[in-house]
Amino acid sequence: MDSKQWALVLGGSRGLGLATVKKLAESGYSVIVIHRDRRADMRDIQAVFDEIVSKGTQLLTFNADATKAEKRRDLIERLGQELPKDEKIGVLVHSIAKGNLKPMVSKTEASLDHEDFMITVNAMAVSLFDWTKALVKANLFAEDSRVISFTSEGNSKALPNYAAVSMAKASLEAITRSIAKEFAPLGIKANCIQAGVTRTSSFNRIPNSDNIAAAALKRNPGGRLTLPEDVANVVYLLCTEEAKWITGTVIKVDGGESLGP
Repeated sequence: MDSKQWALVLGGSRGLGLATVKKLAESGYSVIVIHRDRRADMRDIQAVFDEIVSKGTQLLTFNADATKAEKRRDLIERLGQELPKDEKIGVLVHSIAKGNLKPMVSKTEASLDHEDFMITVNAMAVSLFDWTKALVKANLFAEDSRVISFTSEGNSKALPNYAAVSMAKASLEAITRSIAKEFAPLGIKANCIQAGVTRTSSFNRIPNSDNIAAAALKRNPGGRLTLPEDVANVVYLLCTEEAKWITGTVIKVDGGESLGP
């Protein structure tokens, strides 16, 4: 890894994204974090960022909605100004969790509509392409760069209240494959990580999440649920020189959870 490379993490203030920020910082990357959080949560989040900086990492953070086109343009312009001319982004990690968790039909609660699907798939899938293309256009990617995103077992399974996110995850994987193929001449490698059930704030918002976690734990031969650090470790592995021939694939990081009945 070039010591002058940066990692850009979209959604890097909690969960898989934050674990990835910490791992890449420990591995020598300078890190850019774009996150969207309420002012009430910023004291705790800033404390974590300060701890990362205290260990010697160069860290740039922006509290903004990375899924909005206007915000993305402004952020790309800021990055072009902030990064030294001889330093590029070697890793783009997409960890945006912005979607609607509603049933498709219900007599007692709000159900999904067309707009819910569009908001979810734009935030959790199409925005990966938007950011990849924008960074290419701005000439901010390094010659050998990695694009990594997070999918889930809901990519192919029908789960209650998960239809919009399931659609987004399937779309994310399709977009990743196409990025891997069409951006390859520019030195970009793109992969998805399919994490096992991981107790993050996003997972906890899924209806019936306690039962989902209990079932996953029961069938996991590793005897525990996946941790954010497990996923961050594989992000790091995909960023190494030895992993440069891995692209266009989905890698399961679940301790064997998806093997069982």
